[in-house]
Amino acid sequence: MAALTKNQSKGLSEAEVLNQCTAYLTARGIYHWRQNTGAFKVENRFIRTGMKGVSDILGVLPGGRLLAIEVKREKGGKLSAAQKEFIDAINSRNGCAIVVHSLAELIERLERFF
Repeated sequence: MAALTKNQSKGLSEAEVLNQCTAYLTARGIYHWRQNTGAFKVENRFIRTGMKGVSDILGVLPGGRLLAIEVKREKGGKLSAAQKEFIDAINSRNGCAIVVHSLAELIERLERFF
């Protein structure tokens, strides 16, 4: 049996999982959008775009609950402190904030809310 390459040992990348999740949400008719965040340098200062820790995908579930999905690579993805804080804030306010490492995990976790 051949040895696993570095990429194979980590499973699907975060981008691959994210693309599968957004395709599934579209197919289910769940309103959602990709929430990009980051920072860039202008002259001698950094400009932050988006709120630190906000989830990768935001949306609205049928019935009006806020949906926040933090996507991690299939194997080994970890939450930052800011991401955990954001997820906790959404869940404590009756939203639905989840962390997923695969499409199967997204499907399983969303079924609780239908």
